[in-house]
Amino acid sequence: MANTLKFGNGEWYGKKDTILAYNDENSNYKPLPFDFSRASKATVINKDGLIETVGSGQPRIDYKDDSKGALLLEPSRSNLVTYSEDLTNDWTRNGINNPTDVNSIAPDGASTVKRLQTNNSDGSISFSYNTGYSQVDGTTYTVSVYAKSNTNENQIFGLFGNGSGSSNNHSGNLIATSEWKRFTYTYTAGNTSTIGFCKGNDRLSFDILMWGFQVEIGSYATSYIPTQGSTVTRLADVCNNGGNEQVIGQTEGVFYVDLKKGFTPSAFEYISLSDGTTSNTIRIFFNTSNQIGVVVGDSGATQVNSTYSNIYSESENLKVAFKYKANDFSLWVNGQEVITDNSGTVPSVNSLNFGRGDTTSTWYEKTREIKLYNTALTDAELIALTS
Repeated sequence: MANTLKFGNGEWYGKKDTILAYNDENSNYKPLPFDFSRASKATVINKDGLIETVGSGQPRIDYKDDSKGALLLEPSRSNLVTYSEDLTNDWTRNGINNPTDVNSIAPDGASTVKRLQTNNSDGSISFSYNTGYSQVDGTTYTVSVYAKSNTNENQIFGLFGNGSGSSNNHSGNLIATSEWKRFTYTYTAGNTSTIGFCKGNDRLSFDILMWGFQVEIGSYATSYIPTQGSTVTRLADVCNNGGNEQVIGQTEGVFYVDLKKGFTPSAFEYISLSDGTTSNTIRIFFNTSNQIGVVVGDSGATQVNSTYSNIYSESENLKVAFKYKANDFSLWVNGQEVITDNSGTVPSVNSLNFGRGDTTSTWYEKTREIKLYNTALTDAELIALTS
């Protein structure tokens, strides 16, 4: 079998506006660049575990909980909190001391963070952001913050939205430990929505270090967007047009992708081989219904269109391989064959895309590795590849 393209697996080669995959067939490295774009700065967790800001057009390799890293592609999001780190601006305190600076290494490596400590125990304890934006009724928002205990004990607190922090509106008992952790809470806005944090359900006081507040429209938290007096928008990542017809099997092959655990598709998301259109395409997709699927189109005619349900698990990475050959198609997930189709032709394709196959990028997950093979592997080889 010929592994004609490798991407990732701990070997990342990126620079402004491009990121490389490699073809080592016959021990001959040939760089295969992807076109990459993002018209804004963005943050990522680097090899040292710290949040780092990279420039416009710079691909991001995320090392959160993964020493080999993963390509991070995200949709456009805005942080609606105008002072994400200075908790003395635009905040209302109830039973909490004025935030003070503490010498402690922040998640981005800075030397100071804000300390929040209660000054009473009457049960009415909250810290609310006086929103400089209008929340839209019925819209889904996600609030997030990094927190750490300022004592030798775990500290219990809650995050809230859609109200004042009453027990039915907040995230319950979140536990801040001696290590920085990002906490999130998703809610649907009502006509009195505010955001902030409050006491936990069974604790009347806390002493917590906090950093990096973020509120964004969406059902999950994306990478941290720092603000210093105004809302800030991180624009979408777009990565397409990798590989070429020499490394993509034109009559048969295997398309493999290894995804980092805990991914959360917010819509249909595709990774594909194509000719730059959706008429000739081989694509794997994920959706919000806990399904994975495959689509093959040849000259605009659908050859394969199948889905498999119940595949997401946050406890393991997701390894997926799609074998394609005339009248012989199969999808393998974590060592199991889950889709077969014995009828159809193979289209002529010439590029690898994080998206449907045209210019629309709809792939916003952390990709650990991609491989292409220009021959159809055996069942035993596919089991080994995806296990």
